[in-house]
Amino acid sequence: MSTIFAPFIWVFNRIEDLVSWILITFHSLLSPVFGSSSGWSWSLSIIGLVIVIRILLIPLFVKQIRAVRNMQAIQPQIKELQKKYADNREKLGQEMMKLYRETGTNPFSSCLPILLQAPIFFALFQVLQGIAMQKPKGLFANTAHLDLVGEARAAEVFGVPIYATLIRSSETPSPTATIILTIFLIVFMSATTFLTQRQLILKNSAPNNPMVQQQKILLYVFPIIFAVGGIGFPIGVLIYWSTTNVWSMFQQFWVIRNSPTPGSPAFDAWQKRKQDKQGKKGITPEPEKSTESEQTPAPRQQPKQQPRSKRSKKKKNDGKK
Repeated sequence: MSTIFAPFIWVFNRIEDLVSWILITFHSLLSPVFGSSSGWSWSLSIIGLVIVIRILLIPLFVKQIRAVRNMQAIQPQIKELQKKYADNREKLGQEMMKLYRETGTNPFSSCLPILLQAPIFFALFQVLQGIAMQKPKGLFANTAHLDLVGEARAAEVFGVPIYATLIRSSETPSPTATIILTIFLIVFMSATTFLTQRQLILKNSAPNNPMVQQQKILLYVFPIIFAVGGIGFPIGVLIYWSTTNVWSMFQQFWVIRNSPTPGSPAFDAWQKRKQDKQGKKGITPEPEKSTESEQTPAPRQQPKQQPRSKRSKKKKNDGKK
């Protein structure tokens, strides 16, 4: 069994090495300013980790936005297929895959940023837990960095160690300060998760789109999951997830403002801004193109030429008259 999971364990260990290397690198840059045992040095190092990871994930974030837009656009077609093949799930699956191929839609692209961040999230959790239990993980386990474990364990933010959790607040030097800070960060993390999802639904979704109902469910499910799970997250992990939520909010705001989904409120606002911009520059809107029947004149009716025999008969009849 261990041989089956060996490749996954190896990959996860490399992620721990990457996370710890980024933390150590930022800490070495911030130590001269705040001090090597300062909680601010380690907290800002965690924020630096967020910035590095989110910059690397920008291409996937753009794919996620496009995937959500495409999924919203093809929802009416999906509903038709579901009605048509309600009794044939195999045929329904084939037709759905065909629709995805024809429209260039990948339903899993919308989950990629979250899925790729999950191993980093758990790696940071393990690194901080290793600091708390004095069982270093990642590069902290190297002899050259063992002294950093003691410095990180002594680091405090508002009198609270960065490895502290709400459920183990009694084990910290100041339980009251730990409870107050962890509850604040859990509420902030859950609130920013809610606001990020709400921004996507209200601004970048068509009102009559059936996919919006699914998103509304997630709007309340995700914050509850984070609020419940947050009681076991160390302060450092809460700082990480709160920072990544704030990053997502601003990044999403920029994407929605400049590349909104057609039919959404954000798209209407984008069109209005575009028209106002053209008006200020003195550019008059282009007149609507006329239909093809209006543009093309009717063909001229040419008189039909009669045969010579009929023309000669007509002349004789006119002469008799």
